[in-house]
Amino acid sequence: MNHSIRPDILTASGNYINFVNPAGNSILVTDIAHALSNVCRFAGHTSEFYSVAQHSVLASYLVPKKDALAALFHDATEAYLGDITRPLKQLLPDYRAIEQLLQTDIFSKLGLPPELPPSVKQADLILLATEQRDLMPHHDDEWTLIAGIEPMPARIEPQSPWIACTMFLDRYRELSATRLLVEVETEEGSA
Repeated sequence: MNHSIRPDILTASGNYINFVNPAGNSILVTDIAHALSNVCRFAGHTSEFYSVAQHSVLASYLVPKKDALAALFHDATEAYLGDITRPLKQLLPDYRAIEQLLQTDIFSKLGLPPELPPSVKQADLILLATEQRDLMPHHDDEWTLIAGIEPMPARIEPQSPWIACTMFLDRYRELSATRLLVEVETEEGSA
């Protein structure tokens, strides 16, 4: 019996995502929203379920409007690769290479530049500090990555996967409509 391992996964929509050759992938925002809403941050080691989708929506509000779509999709690869903790990612160079290939493909299909803007990286750190405060067990050690980073004033209220998925899709529609309006205005202004 041949049990060869395929370099792809079947998504909620019935499409396959290939990790080795992502260029032909059918990237669907609904697949990303669905999967991210079912993936818990910190490999599930939070006081209650808190999804990557909710984290992404929060990030999209912490950046300038021009970077909001990139912030919303900054962890989109986790819809296909899962949420691997940052310390483990550092030990897996092959994973990081696959993650970068997939991110480039996703961002290209969304019309985003391949690199994350600095504001998104900063928002991710602010959220990490907030998530540590609100969702992680108390501990005495300091996470050097977020030393000096102020958490958000508001506390995070984790949402169910269904609500997080809805929030993600609503935010995508809002940002896409704004972006299309800006593109139309730019085209009309240059005519």
